[in-house]
Amino acid sequence: MINVCGIVGCILKEEDDVAPILFDCISKLEYRGYDSLGLATFSEDKIHIKKDKGKIIEVDKSLDLTDMPGSFGIAHVRWATHGDPSKLNAHPHVDEENRVAVVHNGIIENYNALRRKLMDKGHEFVSDTDKEV
Repeated sequence: MINVCGIVGCILKEEDDVAPILFDCISKLEYRGYDSLGLATFSEDKIHIKKDKGKIIEVDKSLDLTDMPGSFGIAHVRWATHGDPSKLNAHPHVDEENRVAVVHNGIIENYNALRRKLMDKGHEFVSDTDKEV
């Protein structure tokens, strides 16, 4: 079995409504059987994130994914490889200061060693994923 995630990014030049475009793009990936998803947009010096486990339509019903400000953003749909399908393990992940949002496709094989090194330096992790490293 191949574990693949879907990643979308979008930058708008003249509009401030990127979330509907991101939502439309990940909706086209629905048939692939993903277990969690999330969107991150940026507006007024702030990262806005909505994410959860479940099918895209179910998550949208509870979170209204298209109602997020911003002219650029990223979206991710996930098949769980590290960590169960959950809101905490869904992407995007942010740094401790909420200044950077990341999504990732693939597996970071040495994430446990990296996690331990970072935890020894005082970093905290909130998910069970390799991607948060």
